[in-house]
Amino acid sequence: MNTNNSATVNDSLLGQKLKNYMALAKARLALSVVFSACTAYYLGTENFNVYHFLLLGIGGFLVTASANTLNQVLEKDTDRKMKRTQDRPLPAGRMESWEAVLFAGITAAVGLLALAFFNPMTAFLGSVSLVSYAFIYTPLKRISPVAVWVGAVPGALPMAIGWVAATGELGLAAFFLFSLQFLWQFPHFWAIAWVAYKDYEEGGFYLLPSSQKDGRTKETALQAAFYVLCLIAMSWAPVSLGISGYIAAGIMFFMGLFFLYFAIRLFRQTTAKAARQLMLASLVYQLVVFIALMIDKI
Repeated sequence: MNTNNSATVNDSLLGQKLKNYMALAKARLALSVVFSACTAYYLGTENFNVYHFLLLGIGGFLVTASANTLNQVLEKDTDRKMKRTQDRPLPAGRMESWEAVLFAGITAAVGLLALAFFNPMTAFLGSVSLVSYAFIYTPLKRISPVAVWVGAVPGALPMAIGWVAATGELGLAAFFLFSLQFLWQFPHFWAIAWVAYKDYEEGGFYLLPSSQKDGRTKETALQAAFYVLCLIAMSWAPVSLGISGYIAAGIMFFMGLFFLYFAIRLFRQTTAKAARQLMLASLVYQLVVFIALMIDKI
């Protein structure tokens, strides 16, 4: 009886520990990063190798997990102030900072080693993404909304990483894929920051691009719409770069119009509901465009 109870307790502790590590890694966010990198890898590869595909996914996940963990170590005190983050392992006291740093170090080392399997440039871009997110973007968030532009760089690098892993080249195609993700992040993140404004305010973050302290204004919505227009303008680039064909380009164009509709709606209404709809539209745009690019290559 006691043995069974002890085993149950150990299983429970192990499950909680794994849950804490997944929370540090921000597993869902890390998987979306993996999706971006693996999409670009698929678009760039001539001879698809499932083992290389999985290795890229594992490496990308671990490097992202490391960056997210370091972000939480540096923002532990801030996370205590915000409802959406106060139950994370560090602010909730379920884990010490040294353990999180150790986890970040191990995941970074293993993840970058996995990326180095492809070529040195892939590992280099992975390390740039890690360092810029954890040590430039994270502290800058408390200083200026400029942090969003800085943070968009590591957020977009997985697309370039996937392409370089497949081709070994950092050319125009890699720059296009990077730009696609880079531009997409602005309306996506500003919609999130709009919806979570009060929580961000508690943490001392003012990340909306407005001349006013409360950035939930038409000015912010207009800037979001501008970046969507940039995405629409890029719709035909995959054809000229040989990444995919006219079907994917057409889908990108019409999905851009779909995305723009919700950005204009936010400009007209300036409400949390409209911002939430824009956030969802951004996710739909990304998913459909990525799938269209991959299918059109077949």
